[in-house]
Amino acid sequence: MYAAVQATWAVTATTVPWTRHTAYAPLAQWLLAGLAVAAGAAALGTRRPLRRWGRRVVGGVLVVATPVLAVGMVGLPAYFVTLMSGSGLESATGLAHELLGTALTALLVLVGVAHRRRLAGACPRCGLRHSGGYDVALVHPRASIAARRTRRRAHLLMCGLLPWAATKTVWTLGGDAFGITAEKWKQSNSGGSAVVDALAAVGIDTTVMAAGAGVFLLTGLIHPWGQVFPGWTPFLRGRRVPRLLPLAPAWSVGFALSVYGVFLAFYAPVAALGLVPAPEPDADVGATRSGTLWLVAFGGLAFGGLGLGLLTAARSYAARSRPVCATAKAPA
Repeated sequence: MYAAVQATWAVTATTVPWTRHTAYAPLAQWLLAGLAVAAGAAALGTRRPLRRWGRRVVGGVLVVATPVLAVGMVGLPAYFVTLMSGSGLESATGLAHELLGTALTALLVLVGVAHRRRLAGACPRCGLRHSGGYDVALVHPRASIAARRTRRRAHLLMCGLLPWAATKTVWTLGGDAFGITAEKWKQSNSGGSAVVDALAAVGIDTTVMAAGAGVFLLTGLIHPWGQVFPGWTPFLRGRRVPRLLPLAPAWSVGFALSVYGVFLAFYAPVAALGLVPAPEPDADVGATRSGTLWLVAFGGLAFGGLGLGLLTAARSYAARSRPVCATAKAPA
């Protein structure tokens, strides 16, 4: 499906945004389509007995294709924030590209994990060594809380949101920060939906609210109610939470935010030292050069902290909630 859509866009010269001011070239779309076909063939190859060269080819294709195709989902959080704020959809083809890239990357990761388990002589479904087929029932572990070290690390990473959220809240409440007045900031963000304006009137920034959704997801990943629906969820209380329901957004959004946040966190001090060109301040809001660099650094702490926190919590959740085959026996 991914390859067919990319080929269709290339033939019809459909504009698919890569960045705000740049679109994918038809050649790039053809290359992505070809890479997706190669990845699909490699995925089918993992289920067959292969010789050493075959295993190397299949593994090499998966190792190359997965991160390249994963780049196509980096902008998904931005689309989520835009839709959540009610500001409309910037590009339908861009959102479709992000969703297809996210789905394909998730499937390739699952294929890669199963392939690695097969090569290690373990069950591709549960990862343990056991006799018998794979058609037996899966046994799910009881809900549990993450280890104390994991909780501390996740909470510490979440603290990276505080400087950025505090700055946005100061502006929405009418204060000034980093040379930007609340009035100029509101003017630069005018023209949005009525929902955005109503939230800003009571001091709530939509991006901060979106970050709150990420914090909610992270909290569920490290606490038992993320594995079994709690009592405050009507019609679902007591039921087991499907593993991919929290893991899919945690892995995809966490990866995208981590890459973007770590880049900003490294770029801000390097630009401040003059080693690379600093970003041009936004004259429309009266931003200063130093203030812009501080905002870039705050963005790096916020996005990187939340992204790495989601990945940390998701890793713990995946290990604590992993089901095993009923006939499996833990290795000695």
